[in-house]
Amino acid sequence: MKYKDYYQILGVAKDASPQEIKKAFRKLAAKYHPDKNPGNKAAEEKFKEINEANEVLSDADKRKKYDTLGSNWEYYQQAGDDWEKYAQQGPRSGGGNRTYYYSGSPEDVFGRGGQSGFSSFFDLFFGDGAQGSDPFAHYGERTRTGQAPRGSDVEATMSITLREAYQGSRRTFEFQGEKIRIAIKPGSYEGLKLRLKGKGHPGPRGQARGDLYITLNITPDHQFIREGDDLIVNGKVDLYTAVLGGSIEVSTMTGKVKVNVPKGMQSGKTLRLKGKGMPVYGKSDVFGDMMVRLDVELPRQLSSQEEELFRKLKALHNKEAVFQN
Repeated sequence: MKYKDYYQILGVAKDASPQEIKKAFRKLAAKYHPDKNPGNKAAEEKFKEINEANEVLSDADKRKKYDTLGSNWEYYQQAGDDWEKYAQQGPRSGGGNRTYYYSGSPEDVFGRGGQSGFSSFFDLFFGDGAQGSDPFAHYGERTRTGQAPRGSDVEATMSITLREAYQGSRRTFEFQGEKIRIAIKPGSYEGLKLRLKGKGHPGPRGQARGDLYITLNITPDHQFIREGDDLIVNGKVDLYTAVLGGSIEVSTMTGKVKVNVPKGMQSGKTLRLKGKGMPVYGKSDVFGDMMVRLDVELPRQLSSQEEELFRKLKALHNKEAVFQN
């Protein structure tokens, strides 16, 4: 079986950050999307390949396992594609100080089986594997010499509001008959993975439990848009304030504040409020900024007197323009 280089497929380096991987995936997915390439089988296959690469590299656990296998691919080939023989080779040279342990079935770890819709390469390593056995379980038991296998890890997603992410909160839920409390720190962000050690599935024959991983999903807020540690809010400005300058009132996470608007501001321009954004995760008393995006509103109705004044202003403006030219 040919080795699939997911990094090459997405065109990123092996040490690429999650943000770089996400950016590369979005760019390629947009280019090869079937809707943009109707009837193009080559583009369709490329699109599937891009999705498969992203499925692995965008998931921290899958990526770690893939990197481990990649560095030991030649040993796997020498074993004749035989997982049992491969696992019995023991720790690989040069990797003695880096041990990865994986246990449990792929269904438990990844939530998908052999019918993944991806390539046979993906299904062998991340699906049902060699006739239903989990290659990672064997490999893990070998590399962690003297340690009994533990239960499989469990992954789940928890949705929280943007305000919970701002303030921090506590959640309680039940898993396998046990009440579990989880603390969500201020500044928590989309995709943040929280590890609860020893809260996963019990190990075989009463051995240690695996871990529980909670991935946070931040639900959209009706008022604020988050970009990193910054927040974006719309600030409505009437015509007269936009032309002459003045102040408007905008909402922040801690209440309303007044914002000075310089004269001559246009719709779409932004004003920055330092320190009014999200708390920076893991840093005490450090905040991002609030970006106020101005939305200039024209008057819907004018009195006859106001219309006359606008006509005079228009005439004056045209006269000044001619004079300047």
